[in-house]
Amino acid sequence: MPLRPFLSIYKVVSRFMYRVMPKGLFTRTFLIIVTPIVILQSVLVFVFMERHYQLVSQRMSEAVVREIAAVVYVLENYPHDPEYSHAEELASRALGMSITITPLEPLPQPAPKPFFDVIDQELSKAISQKIGKPFWIDTVGRSRFVEIRIQLEDSILRIFTRRSQTYASNSHIFLVWMFSTSLVLVIIALLFLRNQIRPIIRLADAAEAFGKGRPEEHFRASGAREVRRASLAFIDMRRRIERQIEQRTTMLAGVSHDLRTILTRLRLQLTFLGGSPECEAMRKDVDEMSNMLEDYLAFASGDVDEDIQQTDMALLFEELEEEAEISGHDLKAQYEGPPDLELKRLSMKRCLSNLATNGCKYGNRVEVAGRLEKGWLVITVDDDGPGIPEDQREIAFQAFHRLDLARNMDESGSGLGLAIARDIARGHGGDLYLEDSPLGGLRARIRIPA
Repeated sequence: MPLRPFLSIYKVVSRFMYRVMPKGLFTRTFLIIVTPIVILQSVLVFVFMERHYQLVSQRMSEAVVREIAAVVYVLENYPHDPEYSHAEELASRALGMSITITPLEPLPQPAPKPFFDVIDQELSKAISQKIGKPFWIDTVGRSRFVEIRIQLEDSILRIFTRRSQTYASNSHIFLVWMFSTSLVLVIIALLFLRNQIRPIIRLADAAEAFGKGRPEEHFRASGAREVRRASLAFIDMRRRIERQIEQRTTMLAGVSHDLRTILTRLRLQLTFLGGSPECEAMRKDVDEMSNMLEDYLAFASGDVDEDIQQTDMALLFEELEEEAEISGHDLKAQYEGPPDLELKRLSMKRCLSNLATNGCKYGNRVEVAGRLEKGWLVITVDDDGPGIPEDQREIAFQAFHRLDLARNMDESGSGLGLAIARDIARGHGGDLYLEDSPLGGLRARIRIPA
């Protein structure tokens, strides 16, 4: 296909532009505004100003050369006094030049000229065409004047004229006005652009905060019509989600109350029945059912009613270590970095407790480590147990799914420990990952924004 090479080039250019172009909306919009202005001004300067400057300078240089040619014609064809005073007076009063006639001598060697010296180029061209005599010019040595020497038959005509007479010296005024006006307009556009971008940034911050469990109650729709529509849609969505969570929490509270009442009556009846082996087995089933009920309710509710609070992570790690020591498990916890973070403390403790309990259940040694890393809180929970195969790690996060056959057949549970832990991590805007542990078992790594 003939279009295939062009498509390949387009894809390569697109990927390159995506890598080098800024990712922010404000910066991209700024480039959209400024780039056409810069291109337009560049075209104007190169096409219009370059042509205008060169044409005007050419006309002015030709006018100066015509005046010099008139002086040369007068000197060569009309009688004059020995001091050339009349010619000098004529040039000074009528033409605005200063001329002197000196004895004949060789002209100086041409001095090096700037590459873009328009005055030198136009003057040399005009003198060669209209006068046709040997000449020497100096457009560099003096800042305000141009010196021209023309070799006559028996003398040297030396002319001093102002540089402003030989080229368009006021063209820069147009450039100054053009660039200064463009700069003022760009600054005004940036101010308006910031006001247009600010509602989008507030909407993004509100959505991100709501996803992390930190809803902003004072968020209001503002900005352009499309941005206001998106903001109102987000507010309606947030209200529907909050209303759904509230209804679910109310229903779970009622279910929890009713089931706990039944389980309490069962425990009371088993107490009256005595201590037979059958009663002990039933009492164990009731306790397990009660624990499973607590896990189900915790997973379904997700601790949505808990508020963000200042949490001392170092103290939280010490509590985990103390609770494991009371339970007779080998657990070491260590935290590095600033300890005070804004988290849901009870939820985070439940998350770490679930992971530590799993590690203690399936292994003999558990290590919990936490640190702040580039604005992220990273917590790892390692154990020396049998671990989980890599192809089953994502399945292990599914609710009510148990991998006891791969871990330990003698342990019972609801299969919600990892699901609850990941739900809590995601509720903080992060996630939970399962990896290979340096201890030989499983590593649970939590990464949430701090």
